[in-house]
Amino acid sequence: MPDQLPNFEIQNGVAIVRFDRPEKYNSFTRAMSLRLQDNFRACADDPSIRAVLLTGMGKAFGAGQDLQEVTEDNGIDIGKILQEHLNPLVQQIRNLKKPVVAAVNGVAAGAHANVALLCDVVVAAESASFIQAFTKIGLIPDSGGTHTLPRLVGWQRASALMLLGDKISATEAERMGMIYGVYPDSGFLENALKLAAKLAQMPTRALALTKQALQASMTNDLENQLVLEDKLQNTAAKTEDFAEGVHAFIEKRRAVFVGH
Repeated sequence: MPDQLPNFEIQNGVAIVRFDRPEKYNSFTRAMSLRLQDNFRACADDPSIRAVLLTGMGKAFGAGQDLQEVTEDNGIDIGKILQEHLNPLVQQIRNLKKPVVAAVNGVAAGAHANVALLCDVVVAAESASFIQAFTKIGLIPDSGGTHTLPRLVGWQRASALMLLGDKISATEAERMGMIYGVYPDSGFLENALKLAAKLAQMPTRALALTKQALQASMTNDLENQLVLEDKLQNTAAKTEDFAEGVHAFIEKRRAVFVGH
């Protein structure tokens, strides 16, 4: 894949992936969803990419599924949208062996809200907001939301947000632990990119193993988690970046990690 496209570019080891339908508030269509899957496949395959920044073009992060695609004559079945469009994208983000930063630049509604919350680090512009909009049109939350949101904010709060469909400001989302941080609107993307660039300079294998451990902790008991930590720590200790980190610490210099 060329490294400079309207919705995909690479800067200093960071792949910037964009929802790219600004005229429709970046609402999901089949074409856009499949394009995003191609983007994340490229991120997985390219060793020069060591972190991903996911954001939206224009004023919105994303407004969820384009309902016209569902309701028009010969429209796409909801089941097909989940099975072929959204669920594969969700799995790509969670399974990517590189950190993914969601830079929520505006409203994140429906599937876009839940895709954002799946990312490893979520930051939002001050003017951004999050809406679990599904019940407003008679649907249930999808794109992993019923799994992710309760683990971020607790069952009771997640239940209320999903049943009521309330609009939550970025500041409130940060306060309740839904997201990592809020940046001013001015210079938002630049600040988010700095965060992603910092991750791109860190020991990539260790970050990937950390992602693996965190995901397993969702279902493991303590005993099984300790066994997994032992296994993953032994893997991390065999990497070039571990050796570099130790030498840098002893020599009192900044470590230069290469990602393997």
